[in-house]
Amino acid sequence: MAHFAKINNTTKEVIEVVVVSNNNCLNENGIETEQAGVNFLTQVFGEDSNIIWKQTSYNENIRKNFAGVGMKYDAERDAFIGTCVKNGWVLNENTCKWEPPVRYPNDGKTYRWDDNTTNWVEIV
Repeated sequence: MAHFAKINNTTKEVIEVVVVSNNNCLNENGIETEQAGVNFLTQVFGEDSNIIWKQTSYNENIRKNFAGVGMKYDAERDAFIGTCVKNGWVLNENTCKWEPPVRYPNDGKTYRWDDNTTNWVEIV
């Protein structure tokens, strides 16, 4: 099965993720391609200039992250990027995932992220 993100072409926000049979992603030569899947989805859902379709994958080998509703498609990075929910976190350009600006301590203790101090705080 192939997965495709339905994206608002103006906001670049993912509004739906749909599953497409691999058979519906075969081109005229019997080769599975993203464009064949997009063509199939356009036939099913109709032509809409405000919608673009991009393939995504659970194992994150296509567009860095599996697309989810509310994520954004970044054309420059060709990646799906979630919303940063933590104060001070930075986007890792290689993975396109948000990471803390300070590494999680590796001392065997348990920590939580504190947005106010933008650092890890030990849970005692």
